Amino acid sequence: MGFKFEDLHVWNASLDLGEKIRDLSRKLPPEEKYALCSQMVRCADSIGLNIAEGSAGQTNPEFRRFLSISIRSGIELIACLHIARKNQFLSEDEFNEIYKTSEDIIVQIQAPKNAIA
Repeated sequence: MGFKFEDLHVWNASLDLGEKIRDLSRKLPPEEKYALCSQMVRCADSIGLNIAEGSAGQTNPEFRRFLSISIRSGIELIACLHIARKNQFLSEDEFNEIYKTSEDIIVQIQAPKNAIA
């Protein structure tokens, strides 16, 4: 038995993004553990969690709402990346890689969201 979200490429990509964010959070200063680290991990996890929850037999408007929440979580994660870069907690290469991955996931969520009536 499987759930339909488990076959979605974007859901699997969000899990990979969560791993990258956890790896990055381990590099941040200890004083950021309960602030920026925690926020970044929660944002990344929220992307996939809302895709999964929204796919569970919801009505189209309800699924669209969950996809919107996923997108907002991705955008919040990007804002966190800017904070981390501004404070020199990550390199420009790390920022660019995770930014691009986050952006790609947001775009992948936006397409089905727009297709749902």
